[in-house]
Amino acid sequence: MEGKMKVAVMTGTRKMEMQERDIPQAKSGEVLVKIEYVGICGSDMHFFEAGRLGNWIVDVPLVLGHESGGTVVEVGEDVTDLKPGDRVALEPGVGCGECEMCKKGLYNLCPNMDFMAIPHERDGVFLEYYAHPASMCFKLPDNVDTMEGGLMEPLSVGLHAVDISGAKMGQSAVVLGCGCIGLVTIMSLKAAGIDEIYAVDVLDKRLEKAKEVGAMTVINGKEQDAVKVIKSLPGGGCDLVYETAGSEFTTLQSAKMVKKGGAVTLVGMCANAEITYDIGSLSAAEARLYTIFRYRNLYPKAIKLVSQGKIPLKSIVSHVFDFEDIVNGINYNIDNKAEVIKGVIKM
Repeated sequence: MEGKMKVAVMTGTRKMEMQERDIPQAKSGEVLVKIEYVGICGSDMHFFEAGRLGNWIVDVPLVLGHESGGTVVEVGEDVTDLKPGDRVALEPGVGCGECEMCKKGLYNLCPNMDFMAIPHERDGVFLEYYAHPASMCFKLPDNVDTMEGGLMEPLSVGLHAVDISGAKMGQSAVVLGCGCIGLVTIMSLKAAGIDEIYAVDVLDKRLEKAKEVGAMTVINGKEQDAVKVIKSLPGGGCDLVYETAGSEFTTLQSAKMVKKGGAVTLVGMCANAEITYDIGSLSAAEARLYTIFRYRNLYPKAIKLVSQGKIPLKSIVSHVFDFEDIVNGINYNIDNKAEVIKGVIKM
């Protein structure tokens, strides 16, 4: 395709400008996708607000956005399984395919990973057309739309957390934090056959949504002592604890909530790399401690679960902003955390 496209480029903290760029060409093995919906992720907001996230610093102009769905408009050479008109979810991370981790199938741990919207890796998808490897574009069935396609990205994080923790039906679980990742974790647990789910947050709107998507009991951490509530359960805690808020406070709480022989999974990333943790409580319970980094090999499963109606993915979307209004949209997300559950940009 010839022609120009609009691209939203972050040029500094809380600064973004609309630029025109050439529409990229689909190289061999790639497809050109017309982007239709992009979810606004916490990492996009961190980069936009603070200019950094963990060790990643935005020191060059960067296109944000990595949760996207759209329609294939052009295919490069050697692409056989996708054609123009196919609607796809784009998995944002592309491993090298050659290293030990990639060859083991653990491509999320590839040391040469190229991930969308990460400085010095690859630009994100707050733009109109994107060329992406066909192997990382997953066809959507007719009953799954491209907004849901974009949200397969956070859903894969929840599915990965539930998989890693070894969750089994009949167990009890507590999810700390009911933002987007907390909610997809609750939905993933529910889809895995776990009904006894407790959800903890300090924002009522998020707790209401947690109940709607599958939490059995919700706890407002401002009004109740969440540790006390969970410890008072039969067995003295939950089999499974998921920390999704990335807060030091809830991370410290997580070890105090796990039942003996259970598992804590740290899903959220704390701003500080080194934090205090209650190893004593964890050891006394002989509990396992798991960490996750993104996800791997999960897009097909995520798409199937949404298609089957097992995961009500679209129900977490609270706000949709037009691409023309993207700066206001991202700022609104940053400044109204109590109101926004999940914001999406409509291209």
